[in-house]
Amino acid sequence: MATTRPQLVVPFRGERFAAAESPSRLIAPPYDVITPPERARLAASDSHNIVHLILPEAPAGEDRYARAAELLATWRRDGVLAADAAPAVYVLAQEYQTPGDSGEWRTRTGMFAAVAAEPYETGRVRPHERTHSSPKADRLALLRAARTSLESIFLLAPDPDGALLAGLRQVTTQPPVARAELENVRMNLWVVGATDATRLAQLASRAPLYIADGHHRYETAVAYARETPQADRVLSFIVSAADPGLTVLPTHRVIFAPGRNMMQLVTRWRRWFDVGRVAPCADRLGRLAELGARSGATACLVALPGGDDLTLVLRPDAPLAEVPELGRTPAVRALDVAIVETLVVQEILSAGTSTPTLTYTADARAAFEAVRKGNATSAVLLNPTKVEQVFAVADAGDVMPPKSTYFAPKVPSGLVLRPLS
Repeated sequence: MATTRPQLVVPFRGERFAAAESPSRLIAPPYDVITPPERARLAASDSHNIVHLILPEAPAGEDRYARAAELLATWRRDGVLAADAAPAVYVLAQEYQTPGDSGEWRTRTGMFAAVAAEPYETGRVRPHERTHSSPKADRLALLRAARTSLESIFLLAPDPDGALLAGLRQVTTQPPVARAELENVRMNLWVVGATDATRLAQLASRAPLYIADGHHRYETAVAYARETPQADRVLSFIVSAADPGLTVLPTHRVIFAPGRNMMQLVTRWRRWFDVGRVAPCADRLGRLAELGARSGATACLVALPGGDDLTLVLRPDAPLAEVPELGRTPAVRALDVAIVETLVVQEILSAGTSTPTLTYTADARAAFEAVRKGNATSAVLLNPTKVEQVFAVADAGDVMPPKSTYFAPKVPSGLVLRPLS
């Protein structure tokens, strides 16, 4: 007899800062993008900033996870945090500017809701990244201590008829309950209860959801649900895939690898790519996007110190079948990032005898500057991965290469929490 699973997305009774009308000093980026100096700045900005919970500190010899739980209990006792009276979904609109000198202003709208924390095998929540044990062990220890979803995962909902997007936008025609700003992103928050919350949750439950960001947090929630069956849902931020405000940035590769013979590399690349040159200019990314769009093929730009940069456009007759390292499924093998990572980046890294370093950035200007200042010997710039490619890889049960996507802006932590006990 088939088991009927509970609805994938449901409203929940959230917990918010009591001074919620202007919570800018209380919120933070996700824990995994906060540097130590940034953590110190956020902690100093307010004694109740969420960073004290998501990246807890404790004196030497003491348990920092227990410290977070004690602090959370104190905030609740002192009225710093207050639970809403009834289940709701929490709609958030983020107004932000895309990177670059001519960046446009966009608004991305989504909602915080409670999503079933269940194994990927059910097919209802689908990943596209491989995870690592250390971050999951850290987050599980914090979850066990706090017994609260302190941060959300970020999910994409297929929305072919645009009904979810329309429902979310309808909410934003009303005055928000809170306004905030973080890292030049302006945010408005609405609390939606009763039948409107139920309808939005149903619209988000019509198809599988895809993890955009937060794979480690989701898998941690699943592990905790095995231990604590009543904690079988995870705080999630859900965005319609039809939202024109949804932005995926490429993650560029910045390489320090002295002693590479670029002429020899170019000779090897010509087997796969048409190689061109472009003078350094203000709109090199525009040139890269144009190359990819015009050819319909994978394209990348290799920034070099002095002189011209290289443009690489995949040849129609490139023998990709001879390169098993590209990936096991057609969905992955078709990705720009898989092709460029295998045939360009790894070629640079392995071409010499010196030990190379590889870093990543979504900021193209920072990548160019690293090369110009001599902090990098080259930078490989890519076009962004498309949302439909993320879906295709997840549907195939495969994973993308590391650092394939960067969904901007990040979802803030601290606007709403979800107690699990």
